[in-house]
This record gives sequence, structure tokens and C-alpha cells, in this order.
Amino acid sequence: MTGLLALLDDVAAIAKVAAASVDDVVAQAVKASSKAAGAVIDDAAVTPKFLSGFSASRELPIVWRIARGSIFNKLVILLPIALLLQAFAPSVIPILLMIGGAYLCFEGAEKVAHWWQHRGHGDAELVAQKAVDPHLEETRVKGAIKTDFILSAEIMTIVLAALPQASFWFTAASLAIAAILITVLVYGAVAVIVKADDVGLSMAASGKLALTRSVGKGIVRVMPSVLTGLTIIGTAAMLWVGGAIVVHGLHGIGIDTIYAPVKAAATAAQNAVSPDGGFVSWAVQALLDGIFGLLLGLVLIPIATKAIVPAARAMGLAKTPEKTGA
Repeated sequence: MTGLLALLDDVAAIAKVAAASVDDVVAQAVKASSKAAGAVIDDAAVTPKFLSGFSASRELPIVWRIARGSIFNKLVILLPIALLLQAFAPSVIPILLMIGGAYLCFEGAEKVAHWWQHRGHGDAELVAQKAVDPHLEETRVKGAIKTDFILSAEIMTIVLAALPQASFWFTAASLAIAAILITVLVYGAVAVIVKADDVGLSMAASGKLALTRSVGKGIVRVMPSVLTGLTIIGTAAMLWVGGAIVVHGLHGIGIDTIYAPVKAAATAAQNAVSPDGGFVSWAVQALLDGIFGLLLGLVLIPIATKAIVPAARAMGLAKTPEKTGA
């Protein structure tokens, strides 16, 4: 009997340790995931664009298909690569992080440049033209999953860099949980966003109470602004996070040309307001990181379009756009 009680005590102790370990894994996954906020916001802001031109009945199935592709990207492809890099080439991770940060800057700057060049012009006609293509859904889903792969690679790299040094299985579990949490968050938000206008229309048309109908009409009116706001927030987040990654990456290898003045400006702003004004320091640093990200991205646009893309096409790594006849 004494032996059985001792065994039960041992099992209980092991269960407590296991539970504590699970709590630690989840806590580290959540904490590390927060570091990838910029890429996550951009992922949620970009995806609804792939759903334009479809009937309401196809929106959620398409979101589900893209979400499954995202989980496959993160868990089947990127997770093993991340673990192999950490095990055998950890010095490569900061370099990949900086490359990913530079890519975010490029993407954000390209969106700003595109908006500046096409301000005042909508793309409703383009959507209407594409909507008649019977292969549009398959093309859009594939395009969304490819875009997700790039953003997921950045997210997984940021999460990996934010995790503390730990065992292989702790890191693997933390990365997997972070990948699932982020995917659920992103595509859950996307599903809500793309169906909000349909819910609003239904409330406006079928609501029994005047208040319900008014709320429905309000949702329909506000959704275009919400989508525009998400695009702006996503672009700003890309530039801020991308710029911060590059600045801190350069600081990590001893190049403080950007980091030192940014840090000095943030500290000066904090001291000018209040020595305890940590938010002011963060806001100034984020703003300056974002400005640097925009400038870096603008420099990278001609490099990418005039050198990298043509070289990739020459090597067969990118498709050459089809020429249309007159």
C-alpha cells in the first residue's frame, strides 16, 4: 500500500511538472508571437483582397482553403527548417531575420509607392473583369498561399528569434503552438472581416427592430473604411517592424549608424516628457524605425524590379509575364 501511494505521489509530481512545462511552452509561444505583430497584422490586412469578386457563398470556403495552406506552410515546411537552422546554423538566423525585415520594408514601400501613383483610381473594373475567369478561385487561393508563405517565413523567424534558449522539443512545441495561434487569429479575423458586410446587409434587410436595421446599415457603411484602415495599419506595421528588425540586426553586428541616433532621439523625447515615459520612447523609436523602413524600401524597389526579378526570371525562378496582343 505504501509503495502504491509513493507511486501515485510520483505520478502526481510528474503531472505537475508536465503541466508546468505546457504552461511554459504556451506562455513563451504567446510572448514570442507578439513580437511578430507587424507581419501578423499585414497578413490579416492583405488576405481579404484575394476574396474580391466572389459570391458570398464562396468566401468562407476560400478562407478555409487559404488557412489550411497557411498551416501547411508553417508546420510542415517552415517549422522543420527553423529547427534545423537553430540546431546546425544558428548564426544564419539573424541574417535571415534581416533579409525578412528588408523584404517587409520593400513590400510596405511598394504599397506606398503604388498608392501614390494610383491615388484616386479604383480597381473595381479590374475585379469585374477577373471575376468572369472560371479559374479565378484556384488562382487566387494559390496566390494567397504563396503570399502567406513569405509572411509566415518572416513570422516563424521572428518567433524563433524571440524564444529563449531551450531544448529541441520545447522550441518545437513553442513554434508549433505559435504557428497555430497566429493562423487562427489571422484567418479568424479575415473570416469576420469578409462576412461583416453580409451580416450588416442581412440585419438591415431582415431586422425586426429599427435599432437592428440601423446597426446593419452602419456596418455596411463602415466596412469600406475598416478595410482601408486595415490596409494602412498593415502597411505601417510592415515598415515599422521591418525597419526595426534591420536596425537592431545592424546593431547586433556592431553597425550603429542608424541605431545610435534613433535610440538617442527616443531617449531625449522620453526625458523631455517624463523620465518614466516609456511609451513616448517606444513611440518615437517606432516612428523613426518606420521612416527608416520606408526609405530602405524605396531604395530596394528599383534594385528588386531592375536586378533581382530579371535575374530570377533568367534562372527560371520566376515567371515572365505574358504579353497581351493589341
